[in-house]
Amino acid sequence: MPQDRRPASRTTPRATPAERAAAGRAVRRRVPRSAHAVFEPTARRFDPLTVLETQSAARVPDLVPLRYGRMTESPFRFYRGAAAIMAADLAGTPDSGITAQLCGDAHLLNFRLLASPERNLLFDINDFDETLPGPWEWDVKRLAASLVIAARANGFPDRERARLVRASVRSYRKSMAQYARMGNLEVWYARIDEARLRAVAAVQLAERGRENLDRALVKARTRDSRQVLGKLTEWSGGRRRIVSDPPLVVPLTELVPDAERIETEERFRVLLRRYARSLPSDRRALLSGFRLADVARKVVGVGSVGTRCWVLLLLGRDDDDPLFLQAKEADTSVLADHVGTSRYRNQGERVVAGQRLMQATSDIFLGWERAEGFDGRRRDFYLRQLRDWKGIAEPERMTPQGLTLFGEVCGATLARAHARSGDRIAIAGYLGKGDAFDRALGVFAEAYADRNERDHEALVAAVRAGRLPTADPSGTR
Repeated sequence: MPQDRRPASRTTPRATPAERAAAGRAVRRRVPRSAHAVFEPTARRFDPLTVLETQSAARVPDLVPLRYGRMTESPFRFYRGAAAIMAADLAGTPDSGITAQLCGDAHLLNFRLLASPERNLLFDINDFDETLPGPWEWDVKRLAASLVIAARANGFPDRERARLVRASVRSYRKSMAQYARMGNLEVWYARIDEARLRAVAAVQLAERGRENLDRALVKARTRDSRQVLGKLTEWSGGRRRIVSDPPLVVPLTELVPDAERIETEERFRVLLRRYARSLPSDRRALLSGFRLADVARKVVGVGSVGTRCWVLLLLGRDDDDPLFLQAKEADTSVLADHVGTSRYRNQGERVVAGQRLMQATSDIFLGWERAEGFDGRRRDFYLRQLRDWKGIAEPERMTPQGLTLFGEVCGATLARAHARSGDRIAIAGYLGKGDAFDRALGVFAEAYADRNERDHEALVAAVRAGRLPTADPSGTR
């Protein structure tokens, strides 16, 4: 049975800060920081394609070829869809035994600009589909490997890749040391906002980099429900309707027969009413002012392709007052086989609880529910706004300097997320003031990027041989 690695309750008596730091340092005797450089899978390593096939068996069949199509595009796209593969690999690597709430898929594109309820831009982790308590090192290693894979795609040489990985891990280590000196409330209120991003950019980026940041900040503010309204909907029969763009966006009217449409739409209204119970009372009151206008199935991301994801168009004051919610299927975390099952019976609640714990502040409509699908099976979902000032990075356009700074901000963000749930003082004590861990993860990240490339090649070969189906990754037919 997997070990239960849940972090200790905050209500249990704690050792003194000095004792916690000493306990972290003592772990180095059992697991030296240099040991994290090691990634040597045996010849009996699992078949990564079997892992993908097992996941695909529970997904929407006609979308599975699209998932494989996207993953064959590049090693980085493969990596984005291979969280389950890396989780199995990480389970065989050394760890300190100190746990925290994990993102579970902390690659660099899961860090982005988001809106706070107060309408401020923050930089934070975005995707928590795989969240569970586990070894804090696993998130750091997934971030580090993603930086190397992205840097290889950009043609960065060995020295640049090593430098940017060390910079990101160093940022994590130094940030954790800072949080170890802070009080519990100070850690809880800590966040990386627009002002901090601009201050860092002013010191570390050239004029072009600062201009790129400015554009990203401005663009993020335009990405909201009103923007989606103009992009995803049209007037049809005197009503707002979601535009069909199969297989990426398929309205409910194209998925169910006319005779079943009224009953199916009512299921979504029931879903909304039941989901509202997972929201605070003020958010329930806000949601009650909207009515359901249309529903469509939507393809999202790379690793999530094939999971059931719905876009719900709600209208408030009038037909130009939209709220777009995304209801996304929540399955068992890819970490569960290696760290133990979730304490939450509903996987949607698992995602929401992990997100609220790790993020500085979360979407005001973040909640969960269980619903019955077309096939009669009940599945867990979590809901949030489809877009709320979200800005995503474009690593393929970054210079070495830009990607280095981005990695540093990601490292600091991840440290803050881990510090909210794990023993930040023990983690900081283990990491210490030297760069042993930074250098070790530079070696690990290169080794794992090699493994990822070979796994990607295996997928491409399997598609060519006809073992796995594929479709145009853009979704066009």
